[in-house]
Amino acid sequence: MFTGIIEQIGEVKKAADTGEHTVFEIFTGTFDDLKLGDSVSVNGTCLTVTGIDADSFTVEMVNETKRITSLDKIEAGMPINLERALTLSTRLGGHIVSGHVDGTGEITSVNDDGSALVMYIACPSSLMKYMVKKGSVAVDGISLTLFDVDLEASEIILNLIPETQERTTLAQKGAGDRVNIEADMLMKHVDHLLHSSGSLDLSALVEGGRRHV
Repeated sequence: MFTGIIEQIGEVKKAADTGEHTVFEIFTGTFDDLKLGDSVSVNGTCLTVTGIDADSFTVEMVNETKRITSLDKIEAGMPINLERALTLSTRLGGHIVSGHVDGTGEITSVNDDGSALVMYIACPSSLMKYMVKKGSVAVDGISLTLFDVDLEASEIILNLIPETQERTTLAQKGAGDRVNIEADMLMKHVDHLLHSSGSLDLSALVEGGRRHV
C-alpha cells in the first residue's frame, strides 16, 4: 500500500524486455533500506524488488502489467516517480493507493494559471464513475485532488501546485502523453458492494448500527 506522496524522482538505469517479462534496473537514489521482496511504486505501478546492487535495484513487470499501464514506454534514462510502501507509522498525506493501475489516460492539454499548472486528462469512460469533484485520484502514482470533472467529455482536470511540479515527473509531460490512472480504492469497493450479485442490504446495516448505539 502507498500514500501517493512521491518520495523521489528516480531514473531508469536499464530496461530489458525478455518477451516473458520486462526488467527495470533503477538507480537507488535515497532508498538505502530496500530488501528483496519489497514493494515499490514505479509511476504508480506496484512492483516487487527482485535484485539489489550497490547503486540500483531491480524490479520485474509481467506482460499483463505492460498491457494495462504506460510502463511499456519506459526506456533507460527516463525519469520516474518512486515511492516505497507505507508503514504503520507513516503519515497518510495523500490517500490510500494500492499501486494496482486501473488504466491509462491521455493528457489533452496543459495550461498555466499563475504558479499552478492546469492539466486536462482524457480518462477511460469506465473509470469516470469514480471521479468526483474534489475527490482523489492517483496519476502516475501521485495522489491528486480532482479540480473538476467533465463527465460528458470523459475528462478529469487537475491543478498542479509548484510542490507537485518540482517533486514529480508530471510537469514534464504534455499533450499526447499517457499516464497511469488508479481510481480511489474506497470508491471502487463501495461501487462493488452496491452492484455485486450478492446485493448489500444497507437497511439491515443501518438498523444493526442503531441497535448498538
